[in-house]
Amino acid sequence: MAYPAHITLPSRFNGPPGTANGGYVAGRLASLLDGPVEVSLRVPPPLDRPIRIEETATGLEAYEGDTLIAAAVPADPLEAAMPAPTLEEASAARGRFPPVEEHAFPHCFVCGPERAEGDGLRIFTGAADSFEGVADIWTPAPEFAGEDGYVRPEILWAALDCPGAFAVGFQENPMVLGRIRGVIHDRPRAGERLIVAGWARFHDGRKHGAATALYTETGRLLAQTDQLWIELKTTPSGQEAPS
Repeated sequence: MAYPAHITLPSRFNGPPGTANGGYVAGRLASLLDGPVEVSLRVPPPLDRPIRIEETATGLEAYEGDTLIAAAVPADPLEAAMPAPTLEEASAARGRFPPVEEHAFPHCFVCGPERAEGDGLRIFTGAADSFEGVADIWTPAPEFAGEDGYVRPEILWAALDCPGAFAVGFQENPMVLGRIRGVIHDRPRAGERLIVAGWARFHDGRKHGAATALYTETGRLLAQTDQLWIELKTTPSGQEAPS
């Protein structure tokens, strides 16, 4: 496969202020490889600047200058995803999403409540009844599809990013994505009503493991990820401290 020499991450697809959404970045890289892919994010991905793509013996690496931004490698198959919550459970869970004043990154492309309809994805996963995790309903807009009418891979990876954070306590402890392993089984068409869900896998100090999945409205699995989230270090004043 021929790889592009550079990619650019448009500012629209931000996560934390001034940096790209980790799931979107992972999806851009994963779409250059086949099958399940694991992407490790090394530094906050820059927006609107050329990122150089280099092929390695095992996969791909993305650089800005000499700084390694992310690395992508083929991955083993993922464990089976949890059965989907029902459409009714996912719909009700949206109402339990944390209020905007408690959101650390309210302008995030995926989960930011300050993003307008038609601008961000506005996926608001809250605790779901009879499901050990969080969920919401998402209907992807036509602009997020390719010419074939199916939602682009990087948008699906983005949609599967933030639900994992809320499944492991993002609202209490702001965190960033460190690693994500995912696979798309079947891309949905734009305009389809979908269920997005996430659940916790482990907690280890500042590190938290999550899994997420995307389903049709009848519960058929479309895509899934495993994730590693890392809590931000903060000073007493609440500002992020160096790692």
